[in-house]
Amino acid sequence: MATRDQLYDVLDAYLAALASRTVGAAPLAEDVFNTENNVQLDPGDGCWNTVTALDNYRMCIADPEMGQVAIFTAIEETDALNPCCIRLEVGSDGLITGIETVVARNKDEGFPFGPQKFETKPVLEATIPEAERASRFDLIRIANGYFETIERNDGTINTVFAPGCNRVENGVQTTNNKDFPLPVARMGCEEQFALGWYRYDDELRARRFPLVDVERGIVLAYGFIDHSGSLGEYELTNGETVSSPVRRPHSYYLAEAFKIADGAIQQVEADFLTVPYRMPSPWDGRGE
Repeated sequence: MATRDQLYDVLDAYLAALASRTVGAAPLAEDVFNTENNVQLDPGDGCWNTVTALDNYRMCIADPEMGQVAIFTAIEETDALNPCCIRLEVGSDGLITGIETVVARNKDEGFPFGPQKFETKPVLEATIPEAERASRFDLIRIANGYFETIERNDGTINTVFAPGCNRVENGVQTTNNKDFPLPVARMGCEEQFALGWYRYDDELRARRFPLVDVERGIVLAYGFIDHSGSLGEYELTNGETVSSPVRRPHSYYLAEAFKIADGAIQQVEADFLTVPYRMPSPWDGRGE
């Protein structure tokens, strides 16, 4: 079993190869399974053709038990800096057997998500004291409770949020952010969900929790948020009537990290992008 430092070394080697666009320099197994934005690609395709720089932002996590390592960062592709999450599966020989890359190219989707800020967050970097670490099972349970809360969000809270919990999506803070154009983004995590704002999220499907960093208390999860588009006006738990922003079939594919300490979610970091409605996952059935 590889150590945390050994997994980080593999990640560094992969990122160096990506930055130089030299796929042959990456420590890849011969039969490596590679996807970018939920589509299986040959190694060297996708962002390997277009990356012009790697951003200095690095939020790295590791799961030595499962041989997994991942990074939240941003990659420059010519005239855009794009939020990016890369997860690697590493075999006992130190070679990469699986690569899952999520690149949120907001410029290509036709809408700006907002001014992005890629900065280190101390809460994500902190190590949990050994005596206070939760089990893998409990960490996944709390993270999955977040998904249970957002699916058909009716104000019921199915997880536990720390009072100062914040969420960053595609490099933009979408909680406690007075500068965000939507009023809901000026609230905290639990306050948003207690309001029932995300009622239009019909299903959080194909949930996977492949990487659990017990030492840091971070769960890396994947899934799809499906919107049927059928919901029009609806009532929040405070009695206010609002209109759904999604009125046509639509799906997001997401990579989302949850920092959990003392049994509560302290910070959320997510990269997500639009994909075809109800798109299946090529990762289904890979034993995760």
